[in-house]
Parts: sequence; C-alpha cells; structure tokens
Amino acid sequence: ENKILVAQHPLLIVANQTATLVCNYKYNGTGKEFRASLHKGTDSSVEVCFISWNTTKISSNSNKEFNCQGDRDKDKVIFNLWNMNANQTDIYFCKIEVMYPPPYVYNEKSNGTVIHVKETPTQIQEPQTAVPLWILATVTGILALYSMLITAVFINYWQKSKKNMYHQSDYMNMTPRHPPYQKNKGYPSYAPTRDYTAYRS
Repeated sequence: ENKILVAQHPLLIVANQTATLVCNYKYNGTGKEFRASLHKGTDSSVEVCFISWNTTKISSNSNKEFNCQGDRDKDKVIFNLWNMNANQTDIYFCKIEVMYPPPYVYNEKSNGTVIHVKETPTQIQEPQTAVPLWILATVTGILALYSMLITAVFINYWQKSKKNMYHQSDYMNMTPRHPPYQKNKGYPSYAPTRDYTAYRS
C-alpha cells in the first residue's frame, strides 16, 4: 500500500530561541519527488516552512514571520527554527507529500509537537557614563552632613546673638540715688527739700 507514516516528538522546550524539530517518516512507495512542510496551530492553518526534493535537487522556503530552514536525511526531515519568541509557542505538525509520480499521497495528521518557547528576560544595559551607585550615595551623605553642620552653626550663632541683644538692651535703672551733698541728712533721700523762704514775710 502506498502510504506515509509520520512520528514526532511530543514536546520541545525552547530556552535559547532555537528549536530543532525532527519529522521521522516511513514510506513504502516508489515516489521520486517529495515535499515536507511544517505547520503551526491546531488546524495547521499556518505553513511555517517547507522543503522539496527529487533525485537531483533540493529547495527550501520559509514564512516571512519565521526563521526556519528544512533539511532532509534518510527517513526523516529536520526543521531548524531560530530567533523564536514566546508568541510562537504552539503545536506544530509535519506534513510529508509525494508529488510525483501519481498518485498523490500525504500522511495522516500526526499528534504533533508542542514547542514551548520560554520568555527571555530583557536585560537593561546601563549606559557606560552612568555614575556608580556608591559614589552617588557618598556624595549624598556628604551633602547631608554638610547641611546639618551649617544648620548647627547657624543655630549656635543665632542663640549667641540673642543673648548679646538681651545684655545690651537700652534698659536703665531708674531707682533714685543719694545726691553727694545729701549724705547723713536726717530725712530720706527721696523726700523733697523744704523751701523755708516761703514762710518768711
């Protein structure tokens, strides 16, 4: 019976954006021209890439949204994919076709291979001119210390100025004092001097 059987590995984990999917096949017919293609999605709606060959030449082509190249070996076709991204995680199917001579034959749909593309962490590259963190922290600490020192000196100067203003105030002692000629008199210093001439007539 003119029949093609295809076997695929059920799962591929892609950590470095590169995958190699091997399609093993068995064919007992007498075909001379073949076409092998890789399809994406549960309904195989997207053809990723293909390879065709006959007894004299091999040709390969890829979908513009993928980086894919096919290669053939004895009883297997190898699809190499690179620069894959997480959005391309899906199930992929191999399809092997006998193009010539008639009758046209292709394989029944296999179980497929789930290609799981891991998200690669984006590395933010710091510019070369960036100031190292420890220098920034040191400068900040010095500025903070300098600000505290200036504040302390200002407060100390302000307190001293306040004390000097208190001692140099315009307050005068208004308590009456003894006139030098009134010492040892019999009346208090604050009593007014009596004018006896007012009683003379």
